[in-house]
Amino acid sequence: MVLTWPVRSGNTYIHDNGPGRSRRWLLRTAGATVGLAAAGALSACDLFGGDDPPPAPDPLAPLLADARDLAARHEAAAAAHPALADRLTPIAQAHRAHEAELVRVTRVSPSPSASGATSPPPQIPADADAAVAELRTAEEAGHKLAQEACLAAPAERAALLGSIAAARATHLEVL
Repeated sequence: MVLTWPVRSGNTYIHDNGPGRSRRWLLRTAGATVGLAAAGALSACDLFGGDDPPPAPDPLAPLLADARDLAARHEAAAAAHPALADRLTPIAQAHRAHEAELVRVTRVSPSPSASGATSPPPQIPADADAAVAELRTAEEAGHKLAQEACLAAPAERAALLGSIAAARATHLEVL
């Protein structure tokens, strides 16, 4: 290492070109600089702290799960009662569109099967009127959930949630 500062030895300066620093000062300064750099590098690597807690689940996760469930119910009812398919298929498609948009906004996996979890198909009553009554009850609960989410949502999500709540209100009218 080449030292370009004059270094003091006792009361005299070696390479006396003006005021200089002692060897001890030079070593202390270099040691402190290296220590600060090492501490900065270690703190950047998060070696002093523990793991960050996992992020909280998105508050829209229940609405996303409900959209998946309602879509599956409508699809199953349309398959079980072909006479209802013209009425139920557009509602199921709307719920799938809501699901896709909620997946985009919440950044969760696009389907529960991506995590290996599969849910059993919904049980549909043999009577078409009973099936419609069950779908109406599920839509009412879903509409209430969407309204609550809309009221609690931050501004950037309120438009989406208001649209979902409005769509679910029209689903109730169709049923």
